[in-house]
Amino acid sequence: MNFKFATGFDIHKLVSGRKLKLCGIEIPFEKGLLGHSDGDVGLHALIDAMLSASGLPDIGTLFPDNDPQYKDVESIKLLEKTLKLLDEKGFKVFQVDLTFICDEPKLSPFYQKMKNLLSKKLKIDSSNIGIKARTTEGLMKVLKIDFIACFCLVVLTRKENFTVNS
Repeated sequence: MNFKFATGFDIHKLVSGRKLKLCGIEIPFEKGLLGHSDGDVGLHALIDAMLSASGLPDIGTLFPDNDPQYKDVESIKLLEKTLKLLDEKGFKVFQVDLTFICDEPKLSPFYQKMKNLLSKKLKIDSSNIGIKARTTEGLMKVLKIDFIACFCLVVLTRKENFTVNS
């Protein structure tokens, strides 16, 4: 099988007055991520990794933050557009691994919902999706910063190599 690997990363500041969305799931919290779009760092990191692995331009080039059509857009729509671009190039997502960095909120109660949504959108088994979170061990409070970041590793394969049991 021919595999393509790439990583993605995104980070956004937490602010009052915004909804918090991660991997397309709304997380109940008093703050949300500041961004031109909905600020979903999980999907942004995933999209950037997918684009990189397929040899396409990065998320900022394809979906620029100064383009009014992407103002407050749901990142799940950007994922759908990215999946179409990958399909046109003959690629399919094979495996995804996401690591969130945040002190709050605790994300573990939402892992399964995130995996289920990604499994459906990516058309892969949820066992091929890893999601976890790490804290900064209180450094965010010491530094007086409030953010959520996400690292992502993506493995793509050619569509002709993909089977349902992969």
